[in-house]
Amino acid sequence: MRPSTPTPWLRDAALAAGCLFLTALAVKTPWSTLPLPVIATTGTAGSLALLARRRWPLPVAVAGAAAHVLSGNPGPLLAGLFTATERSPRRWLPLLAAVGVAGFLGPEWYSASLPPTDPNSGDLGVGALVSAFLLTAVVMTVGVYVATRQDLIASLRDRAARVEAERRLRDEQARAGERTRIAREMHDVIAHKVALISLHAGALEVGARGEPDKVEQEAALIRSTAHEALEELRSILGLLRSREGDGAAGSAGVAGTGGPAADAASAADHLERLVESWRAAGVTVSLTDDVGEMPAPTARAVHRLVQEGLTNAHKHAPGSDVAVSVTGGRGHDVVVSVTNPTVPLHEPAPPGAGVGLVGLDERLRTVGGTLTSGVDATGVWRLEGRLPWTGDTGNGAGR
Repeated sequence: MRPSTPTPWLRDAALAAGCLFLTALAVKTPWSTLPLPVIATTGTAGSLALLARRRWPLPVAVAGAAAHVLSGNPGPLLAGLFTATERSPRRWLPLLAAVGVAGFLGPEWYSASLPPTDPNSGDLGVGALVSAFLLTAVVMTVGVYVATRQDLIASLRDRAARVEAERRLRDEQARAGERTRIAREMHDVIAHKVALISLHAGALEVGARGEPDKVEQEAALIRSTAHEALEELRSILGLLRSREGDGAAGSAGVAGTGGPAADAASAADHLERLVESWRAAGVTVSLTDDVGEMPAPTARAVHRLVQEGLTNAHKHAPGSDVAVSVTGGRGHDVVVSVTNPTVPLHEPAPPGAGVGLVGLDERLRTVGGTLTSGVDATGVWRLEGRLPWTGDTGNGAGR
């Protein structure tokens, strides 16, 4: 703990009291040939002026010089000249030097101006000039040093405060970015599962009076899909809580949470199972996969792109056929496309967050890929991503 320091006004009061004591000595000795009332008055005025040295440093320095000339008390001049040098702009230094030299030479000038018959008369010698210049130089040098040191300390403190503020801002931005990525992950996963539940529920509603086995099968699919959605949501929320007080983590860690991407099967198996889940819900989906095994980052991005494409096709073109194509290979980019014909909607599309493609585009960018979407020249909606072949494949390429 740093020791406590006196408040500025206490230091100023102590300094003024010390100069008043010197004034009393100047009156008693005396230190000047002027009348004692003049010595007492000017010495006291110069000493009390030090109470305002922080607010008006230059006038206080002038008052100290006058006090030294008229009373012989050097205290107010030393303190006033030091304070003015420390607190005044550097362009005032020549003026302060003139005030200091004049103040220190004042008694010698006064003595030299007396008639030769006066016992207190004397000559203004070289020694007095040198002494005045040296005293002024020493006091002003100390003042400049103290001011420079204080400026440096203040600059270092400001710099440390800025660095700390920037660090806190970076931490907050990292946390916000991580929460945004997790929110988009939740959207990707949950929207896919909810779309499947919607499909199964629609099939169940249509076949409610049909075969009991079909109804039981659809209900079981709804139950298992809802269970998977809850498990994945719980996993993602657990990840969010675990990182609440930490900095941002890499997006790869987020991408690897929950769902088929967490299995140990291959990327091709993941895509096949994803497509089969939609086929089981009554959607006609064709899959062309010429790649097979892929590096883990690429496989995760491919899985999410196909998942988002199937979900969007169900929301905006219900009942249309969907074609999924994965081409490319080692040494080349992997091109993934999900296409479906555009159809007029007789009912409003299911509500959504509207950030699916935004989150998908960000996910692909994290692995160096690009995303395009829109209606092509043939009137078919196309969601297409181009991904680099990052790293080598392994047994867990889809994980």
